[in-house]
Amino acid sequence: MTKAKKEEALKILEEMYPEAKAELVFSNPYEMLVATMLSAQCTDKQVNKVTPAVFSRYPDPVSMADAKEEDLYPMVKSCGFKSKAGNIIAACRKIRDEHGGVVPDSMEALTALPGVGRKTANVVLYNAYGIPAFAVDTHVFRVSNRIGLCRAETVEETERQMTKLIPREKWGNAHHWLIWHGRRICKAQRPLCEECGLKEICESARK
Repeated sequence: MTKAKKEEALKILEEMYPEAKAELVFSNPYEMLVATMLSAQCTDKQVNKVTPAVFSRYPDPVSMADAKEEDLYPMVKSCGFKSKAGNIIAACRKIRDEHGGVVPDSMEALTALPGVGRKTANVVLYNAYGIPAFAVDTHVFRVSNRIGLCRAETVEETERQMTKLIPREKWGNAHHWLIWHGRRICKAQRPLCEECGLKEICESARK
């Protein structure tokens, strides 16, 4: 796909999803961090079901830092692995001890937290702090490569290619366009190509 076609595809996605935003429910950086950690290999819908009770009992990093894994895990069990509960508590302890109880706003500091990788850090940076960032989750990885916006075998390479293609001020929005497209149209198993506004230029659809 030529650079001009890639830019056209991004413009179409922007027109298709002008209101695209994070579908995790949060009200501050701490809640965004915890919700994102829980969302790994789990739907946002399921995360949103469990977080109200979690945030009611543990309203900030300091209270979460004092939590016991055996108390937190039953509350988040439906979101997957037990290690998530342990990582959330350990991350909040580090936030309490090294960041004064405030979720850090840098890639370096965020990825130094237990259980936090680049994807989670980028989600927090953009959604909680408004810092331009492009997070690559399974939807973004699949859709951006399937359409032909990039050719990458890893999430790291996808992030590198996409941030080179997309203007910095649109990184965060583009992340949401691709997620919404992946959930609504460009599904993993049965993409709805006939309903897609990109079907005339998408490499996969044309094949």
